[in-house]
Amino acid sequence: MSYVHFTEEQKQRANSVDLEEFLLRSGERLLPSGREKRMASDHSVTIRGSEWYDHAAQRGGGPVAFLLHFRHLSYPEAVQCLLRGDCGSARWETEKAKKSESEGFTLPPAAAHMRRLFAYLIQTRKISREVLVPFVQQKLIYEDTPCHNAVFVGRDDRGIPRHAHRRSTASCGRGFRQTVEGSDFSWAFHWTGRDHRLFVFESPIDLLSYITLQPENWRDHSYVACCGTAWLPVAGMLGRTPGLRELCLCMDNDDAGRAACDRLEAPAARAGLVVHRDLPHNKGWNEDLQKLAEKKQRFPLDSADNPVL
Repeated sequence: MSYVHFTEEQKQRANSVDLEEFLLRSGERLLPSGREKRMASDHSVTIRGSEWYDHAAQRGGGPVAFLLHFRHLSYPEAVQCLLRGDCGSARWETEKAKKSESEGFTLPPAAAHMRRLFAYLIQTRKISREVLVPFVQQKLIYEDTPCHNAVFVGRDDRGIPRHAHRRSTASCGRGFRQTVEGSDFSWAFHWTGRDHRLFVFESPIDLLSYITLQPENWRDHSYVACCGTAWLPVAGMLGRTPGLRELCLCMDNDDAGRAACDRLEAPAARAGLVVHRDLPHNKGWNEDLQKLAEKKQRFPLDSADNPVL
């Protein structure tokens, strides 16, 4: 985005916007939490007036910092968005879709095809087709319309959608991510296997990346993407899968991810689980996957699967 000049008065006005009201208008659901509000899409983030604080990352700030950190806007985009009093772009608008009458939950409408979804996840993100297809067949992943986001769906035991997380399929620029309003985090994006192991991730793409990197007998294991770092998605899996005895925390390899592991270990131990950590070499599992794909492209494998130098 080209340079945009803002006066000091405009900057102060943007940073004094009531963040609670702004987020409600942009489709975010806020939950009561004492004198503050807690984001339904990320329970570690609390809002009070024009201020926010991420308890997992131990950082906070005002409205401009919020849009930079959570909506991945540039500084000029964030200020303009706040001055206009809207969510900045149609990509954050709540889309009208068919509503589940029993749950009051709205899924984004599905596109007629999933070409952009497959191109993004396989070609850009390097997710294995053999991993992706079973999730698509189970209607756990689809492409929405009109924005062509990837939608990762959490369904209950009857197959009813209870949670949905959207991720832009744009291969360049800042990626849009949003948990759909009304989602029940106890049914976050997951796969239920037959053995005793549960693998926990921050995002659906990292979950799929991990399986791509370690595909052996993956259908036998259980996986959940918290779409953040909250305990509720893990608790939901434990409550409905009594055979789980081993928890593997596969969060991001950064300060926030390690802090999340520390925070999740305590309730897991109280639940009687054996807890392990498996952190990526880079910040996230998809970054590990993409680095491996680049290496394979640079050094093709010979018949003995040894890199040709």
